[in-house]
Amino acid sequence: MSIEAILKERHSVRAFIDKPVPIETLKNIFSSAQLSPSNCNVQPWQTCVVSGQTKEQLQSKFIEILMSGAVPNPDFNWAAQYAGIHRERQFGSANALYSSVAIAREDKKARQMAMVRNWQFFDAPHAIFFTMDKYLDIMGAVDLGIYAQTLSLIMAEHGISNCMQGALGQFPDPVRKILNLPDERGILFGMSFGYADESAAVNKTRTDRETLDNAVAFFS
Repeated sequence: MSIEAILKERHSVRAFIDKPVPIETLKNIFSSAQLSPSNCNVQPWQTCVVSGQTKEQLQSKFIEILMSGAVPNPDFNWAAQYAGIHRERQFGSANALYSSVAIAREDKKARQMAMVRNWQFFDAPHAIFFTMDKYLDIMGAVDLGIYAQTLSLIMAEHGISNCMQGALGQFPDPVRKILNLPDERGILFGMSFGYADESAAVNKTRTDRETLDNAVAFFS
């Protein structure tokens, strides 16, 4: 399948079947992702793939933290608030998601429970934490974004679905502790992945894309 075809078919998946990806397949995918470009070839990504008991331990800790009412304390700047057209697109994305699972806008409790699913990894068999040395700041974040997109496309080629999750960077402390990461290492964001549950209503969610005229300017 071509990259263009993959992009046309790919979408965020939030329900997975109980089927782990074979370890050899994982190693092949992540080996290929190492070819991702980065600024000055610094390759800042330190990728943490969690499965099995480690994933379950992290999930339990996340739910404990959420139940305590703790405020997110991300390693990097997540303070930016969307405005204007970006805010409109954010609302459009949320509307598409909640409409697919028949959650009304006024049903705050159901929306909160849907949000909690992020920290349960949507029951995916695997999850990734994209980490890097904190001092790398914005340039490191650019490289991690490129790497994550590369990884996502390679996964799709292997029939593996995923969901990128900024939420997995909001509570870095249990991740750092359970994975024994050094203090200078920051958790930027994450991804849940596995084989999609094609029957799940939530996986019918689709979002719009801006027109070329509004997104790209050609200069000559």
